[in-house]
Amino acid sequence: MRLDKYLKVSRLVKRRTVANELCDAGHVLVNNKVARASYEVKENDTIELRIAEKIKRVKVTQVLTHALKEDAQNMYIDL
Repeated sequence: MRLDKYLKVSRLVKRRTVANELCDAGHVLVNNKVARASYEVKENDTIELRIAEKIKRVKVTQVLTHALKEDAQNMYIDL
């Protein structure tokens, strides 16, 4: 699954266009490398989001194409 879609489905970012803009601006790292929105997310990847002054690091546990609000929290583990 594309990185921008994963960020939206997992509810780490509210909208896919915002996720796409974060990736284009270089604010998203996957496995400590700047990642583009088209990056294919895999299980055990580490994602780091830099939004304003906050940094959020998560580890991907599941890749689901659609997730309910309750299931979205099971798609990653906070680091």
